[in-house]
Amino acid sequence: MRPAFYDRPVVEVARELIGCVVSRDGCAGVIVESEAYHHSEPACHAFVGLTERTRVLFGPPGRAYVYRSYGIHACLNAVCEPPGVGAAVLIRALEPVEGVDLMRARRGLERVQDLCSGPGKLTQALGIWLEDNGCDLAAGPIVIERKPRRWRAPQVAASKRVGITKATELEWRFCAVGSRCLSRPAFSRA
Repeated sequence: MRPAFYDRPVVEVARELIGCVVSRDGCAGVIVESEAYHHSEPACHAFVGLTERTRVLFGPPGRAYVYRSYGIHACLNAVCEPPGVGAAVLIRALEPVEGVDLMRARRGLERVQDLCSGPGKLTQALGIWLEDNGCDLAAGPIVIERKPRRWRAPQVAASKRVGITKATELEWRFCAVGSRCLSRPAFSRA
């Protein structure tokens, strides 16, 4: 998708990414869970301001912000809003649609619903690494594509973000209702 898709309010983009497809290295999955982060709230890495680590977050929209979580997992985010605004959507879970055997080999798991049911799991399954930080999400190697026909109008639930301790009241987590591939069950409003 073009940078203009991401050059909008991050919460709006997070909701609209549900149903889009992330692909890399022969593997792909439909986004079934996402979370919005904005520099105005303390759960966002950009809250501390411009640093070497957050440089990509403040850059042009439509780029990948890939960081290491807990010193173990890489996490994929799509940078949003105009340059100078630190905002991104964390891709939390995917429903695998292509390259499932390669995903199984990378993850050492069989059940499809377990392959990409978390931000660290999906990056491992797709072969996303810290070296992908800053890549163009239209040109690759990580690409986010428009929704396939059956995902054009998914039912989406909003809830509080998970796995954070700050700004926990914000309902900036979005999930495809009924997906078996979520990182955690979705409860809240549609």
